[in-house]
Amino acid sequence: MTPFNPESKPDAAHPPWMPVAMAELGIRRHPPGSINPRIVEYNNQTNLVGYDDKISWCSSFVNWCMTHVGIRGTGSALARSWLEWGRPLERPVYGCIAILTRDDPASWKGHVGFYLRHDDEQVYLFGGNQLEEVRELAYPLNEVIGYRWPDAA
Repeated sequence: MTPFNPESKPDAAHPPWMPVAMAELGIRRHPPGSINPRIVEYNNQTNLVGYDDKISWCSSFVNWCMTHVGIRGTGSALARSWLEWGRPLERPVYGCIAILTRDDPASWKGHVGFYLRHDDEQVYLFGGNQLEEVRELAYPLNEVIGYRWPDAA
């Protein structure tokens, strides 16, 4: 796998982490009494080393995908940690990291995934822990609080 060139321009992006993410489609949380070892692998890329699949793992998934193409993620299980990572984008591009608020906009709670597209009302993300699995899912567009792209080296 060719490492990502972080000096590439977001508007010309063909982000190498997207095929890595898409290959995980369908990985899901196991029912009570069993643990999905793949999600444990995702968590091992964050401060949740050794945790099972019963906790929020959206940021773990994004960290895992980035690590697999040679890019350091946040190392944090908190979705909002991505607001301080890389550089902000004024407009989203395919594969950029989208950070969403959850509940109270001032809260620490959130969600993170890879941007696919949006319409007037919804943003479509590909990510982990989206209805307990790796999949595409739509979210209200007004919940987006940031789009990020890797920093140049």
